[in-house]
This record gives sequence, structure tokens and C-alpha cells, in this order.
Amino acid sequence: MLNIIIIGGGAAGFFAAIICSINFPEHKVILLEAGSQPLTKVRISGGGRCNVTHHCFDPVELVKYYPRGSKELRGAFTCFQPSDMIAWLESQGVILKTESDGRMFPVTDNSETIVNCLMKAAIKAGIKLRNKAKVKSLIKQSEGFEIELKTGEILRSDRVLIATGSNPLGYSWAKSVGHTIITPIPSLFTFNIKDHLLDNLAGVSVKNVSLQLLNTGKKKYQQTGAILITHWGLSGPAILKLSAFGARVLHDNNYQMTLLINWAFPYKIEELKQYLLSLKSKQNRKQISSFSPLSLPKRLWQRFLDIVEINNQVTWGDLANKKIYNLARQLTQGQYKIQGKGVFKEEFVTCGGISLKEINFKTMESKICPDLYFAGEVLDIDGVTGGFNFQSAWTTAYLAGKAIGKPSQ
Repeated sequence: MLNIIIIGGGAAGFFAAIICSINFPEHKVILLEAGSQPLTKVRISGGGRCNVTHHCFDPVELVKYYPRGSKELRGAFTCFQPSDMIAWLESQGVILKTESDGRMFPVTDNSETIVNCLMKAAIKAGIKLRNKAKVKSLIKQSEGFEIELKTGEILRSDRVLIATGSNPLGYSWAKSVGHTIITPIPSLFTFNIKDHLLDNLAGVSVKNVSLQLLNTGKKKYQQTGAILITHWGLSGPAILKLSAFGARVLHDNNYQMTLLINWAFPYKIEELKQYLLSLKSKQNRKQISSFSPLSLPKRLWQRFLDIVEINNQVTWGDLANKKIYNLARQLTQGQYKIQGKGVFKEEFVTCGGISLKEINFKTMESKICPDLYFAGEVLDIDGVTGGFNFQSAWTTAYLAGKAIGKPSQ
């Protein structure tokens, strides 16, 4: 019988403990949670609904949603992917539903459904859950590990799994046994932008724009999709994706960069010029302020007219070509100064963590310290919003849980 200790009572820690106990019922599994209750992030995710995973079942496509960890997760997702998590939850009596953007939630729209499911599965599997068990130190010994709690209590374990999320303690324990820590920084955030174009337009959204961070060297950071104008700047799926993929370069530039926006995507500037010029004859009698040829909200369209100093009363037929060129440029090549980052709800995600080169992604065991395993956000893995961060937690936890109880080779 092995004594297995899992540090961290979040999604990854819980699921790893359950999978381990189901596959190796002969072992003793202890789950240590520093707080008064486990699964805190599960409770608050998705606005209290819990965005469990995403309706993408092709590993090749799935990894494209991970700015960091995509290469390593490719193989991992062939072993356990969203369809497997859905099936496991169904086996526990939990049914998920898919929303139009691919996000998946329990049909109850209540995160407690997922929390209760994991709690019941853990109890049924015989896991010993200890709340308020803050770990002070983790020391590798000649055989196994010594774990000291803040209370002074000493625990000994044959194998340990660290699933502490972005808690700095998890990084320090990994570093103490020789692991490299990629400096953790924020991912998934909104942009603070002060620009006349955005003034008093909070709440206005555009379904499909093209975004690019300028002056990033050889590597380009681009995204397309929906954006939302806010009181502080810009948010929405495309902004959040760009913040995730550009997390490092944005951090290195102190979140002071230039954002290029094509509000008329997929038109390019020359294509848009020709299209607008054609309206001079086709819509010559219509007022330009009342007839927007693009899928832009009326308030935003009129703001563009204001910026290029086009009178609201002018008709398309009377519009000077010079004004049309200027309008096309503002719509397709507008530049906006990012002056800081905002936050994305409560779902704080980090870019960084334990270097993936030092992990065996078939088992999630450390290549540096035998019998030490990792799962979840403590690793240098992060996904965009949409259930992807939970899925990488479920997948890495599953692989760790299936391997941590196996006999030594």
C-alpha cells in the first residue's frame, strides 16, 4: 500500500485524487486543502454556473486554444479530452449542455452541481479530505517525502502530487527540488484604452473585428472575433484571446502598446475604399449618417463620421473622395494606445509556472524528482476563456491519477 498525498483541493487536485482512488483502491489517498472549503474556483467560475469544458472533440483543433502548453497537450488530449470528461460526469449523474459559442455548463446552470459531484465521488472513493491543512514545507527524502503543515504536524508520503494552481508556494516547492519556474504573469485580461472613439460608447459591441499588437518583432499577435466597448476601454472574446496569446509581450512592455483594429473586417483598406466609392452612385441620395454599409452599431458608425469630420446631413453622392479614403483608413487601420490592463471577472488565469520540459506528459511525473507529480495551473499551461483551462486541469489530473499509484518500475 502506498501513502499518496495530493496538495491542493481545486479542480485538478480533486479529480486526480478521485481517479487515483478509483484505479488504486488499495492505496491511501489524502487530499490537503489550505482553505476552509475546497473547489473555490469551481464555485465561482462562469458566473457561478461553472464552464466545465468546451464542445471541441478534435485534439488537433483543441490545442489551438492554448497559448502555452499546446504541444504537450496534443498527446494528453488523445488520452483524455472533453468528450471523456462529459462521459465521466454523465456516469456520475451530471448532464452538460452546450451554448452557442461552444462553452459547456451543467444543465442546472449551477456550479454547486459540479462541486457536489466531485465531493460525492471523493467520499465514495474513500479519499481523506483535510480542509484548513496549510502546507509549510515539502522535503524530498531518500525514500518518499516529508510534509510539514503550518500547525507543526508532520506527514510522510510515498508520492506527492502538487496541484496548487497559481499559489506561489507550489512554485517554491517545485523549485526546491530543482524545477525551473517560468515567471507567472497574468493572462486573460481586458485593455485600458482612453480614446475619443470609445467615449460614452460603453456597452456597444461589434461581432467581427481584426486585432493586432504593433511593434512585436518577428512574431505577430493577431486575433479576430467579437469585441465590447467598456467604460475603461475594450473587452470581449477577441480582446481576451489577444491578451492570452500576447501575455508575455504585453507584460514586457508594461501593458503600454499600440493596438491596430480593423472594424470593417474582413475588408482590407483598398477593398473598403472601392466598396464605399461604389455607394456614391448606388446610394447617392441617402444620408451617410442614416445608411451604414457595414455591420456596425449606429452609434459607433456615427462616431467614425464625427472623427473624420463628415457632416451628418451629407449624402453619399455628395461625399468627397478624400473623405471616403480617410473613413476607410480609420475603419481598417485605426490605432489605439493600450494604457494598462483590466481584469476579466473572477477568473484570474496565469501565464507561467513549472517548465513543461521537465514533466513527463504521459504520467505528469517530474523528470527531475521521482515520485513527484503535477497537475493543473501550477504548470506553464493556460487556455483562452471558454472552458479550456478547466479541461487542461481535468486532463493533467486524469493522467496523474492514472499513473501515481502504479508500482515503481
